[in-house]
Amino acid sequence: MTAPRSRLERFLTGMEYPATKDDLVREAFRDGLAPADIAVLRTLPDGGYDARRRVRDALEALDGMLVGA
Repeated sequence: MTAPRSRLERFLTGMEYPATKDDLVREAFRDGLAPADIAVLRTLPDGGYDARRRVRDALEALDGMLVGA
């Protein structure tokens, strides 16, 4: 049995790409993500992301944080 995916991971999976950091933050707020998840997205470098994996890579590069499974 696999671990359940985090709400942030589900959000990233359902997001339409390409997306900018501002798009991600705005849509996370609209989707009712937890303030902590929105704060994580705000740490992303400015720019565009063409896929969920690019967002995850950027977050991991920032502080070694793993997002989801």
